[in-house]
Amino acid sequence: MPATTSCSLSFDLSSVPVTIKGFTRLRWKIVDLTPGEAGPCCLTLQLLMTERAAYRFNLASAAPRLFLRAGDSDTPEPQPSAITASQEVAAAWMDGEQCVLEVAMPLAIQAWIEAYLARHGEAPPEGRKKKRQGAGRARELQP
Repeated sequence: MPATTSCSLSFDLSSVPVTIKGFTRLRWKIVDLTPGEAGPCCLTLQLLMTERAAYRFNLASAAPRLFLRAGDSDTPEPQPSAITASQEVAAAWMDGEQCVLEVAMPLAIQAWIEAYLARHGEAPPEGRKKKRQGAGRARELQP
């Protein structure tokens, strides 16, 4: 992988009909994810300095994942529009009523993100903020 902050990823989407409580709907998944622009769908994975802690958290998990924003959650067919390696970004998409698909992160992408973190450093630890003495407490009034 090149020493850049973005990488093109190609993939295809596949669906499987799933019946839950008598209702059938399609469950979509990402297939054939590869670096480059060879597949039917292509998006750019952009690494951001502000997401370094989220990348480290994802890479340290048992199964690192990539997350794909696939349009409004009520649309029948996904419309891929963005991809990220940050679970925090994916959670924000879901909070915004977006459909999010996930897929195992290829080893080449894991190595590329590790190199990015090595080059730019780990995110600084977010220290706890000190409260002012007595802040947030009702003060006793002297009669």
